[in-house]
Amino acid sequence: MPTRPGLLDRVEQYAAVASLPDAPPVTAGALAVPIGPPAWPFPARPLPGTRDVPADDVRAAVALQEEAGLPAAVEWVADRTPTLAAAARAAGLVVTEFPLLVADEPVELLLPHGVRLYLVGAEDPALPHYQHLLETGFAPHAEDTDDPGHPDQARTAVLRERVATGRTVVMVAVEDGTPVAVGSHQPVDVDGTEVSEVVGVASSVRRRGRGVGAALASALVAQARETADLVFLTAGDDDVARVYERVGFAWLGSTGVAARPAG
Repeated sequence: MPTRPGLLDRVEQYAAVASLPDAPPVTAGALAVPIGPPAWPFPARPLPGTRDVPADDVRAAVALQEEAGLPAAVEWVADRTPTLAAAARAAGLVVTEFPLLVADEPVELLLPHGVRLYLVGAEDPALPHYQHLLETGFAPHAEDTDDPGHPDQARTAVLRERVATGRTVVMVAVEDGTPVAVGSHQPVDVDGTEVSEVVGVASSVRRRGRGVGAALASALVAQARETADLVFLTAGDDDVARVYERVGFAWLGSTGVAARPAG
C-alpha cells in the first residue's frame, strides 16, 4: 500500500474539479452534478468530505442528469463515502466497485520488442479511430482495419479540443504499423499542483498477455509525471489491477460506479 498520506483526499479533490471547465456542477443534496454537453458527460460525485449520501440525493442527481440529456451516472471513492453504494441501489441504479490504484513511485516500463509509442496530436486524422478504441476497447479484428467505428462527431470535436489544450493526452502503441494499444491521461490542476488520471487503456485482443497494455499505462504515467505530482487509475477488475501492480502501481482503494441497468 502507498505510504504517502492524503492520497485518497487528492483523488477526491481531482474528481471535484476535473469537470469545472466543461460542466459546472449543480448541487443535489450531498452530490455535485456536472451539467454540460452530452458529448462529454461527467458523473455526479459526492461533495468533498461527504461521508453519507441518502438515496433521495441520488434520485435528485439522476433527475438532473436525465433532464439535461445526460446518462445517469454516479462515481465515488468507495473507501471515503461507504453509504453511497446502498443509496444508489435504493435509487434503482446498478453498483459496481473497481480497484483504485496509484503510481505513487516511479513505475517500470517494459515495452515488448517491436512495439513503439507515439503521442497523438489534435489534428491526427486517425484520432477518431483511437477515440473509438479508447471508448470501446479492441474487438476481434479491430486492429486489422482503419474504420473508426463511426464515432460521435461531436465527441470527436471535444476530444480534439481537449488534446489541443492538453486536458487529454492520448498515446498509442504501434507494432508493424498497426495500433496494438491505446490509452490516455487527463491532467488537472488541483490547488496549484497537477494530478492526472489514466483512463481508457485498451489493448488488442491478439496481443493480450504480452504486457502491452501495462507497458502503455506505465508510459502514460512517465509522461504524466513530467508535470504531475500524483497519477492514478481505476482498473477494470482485480486481474487487471494485478497486472498494473506488477509494473509498479499500488492498490489504494476502490472506485464505486453506479448507472442505470443495461437495456
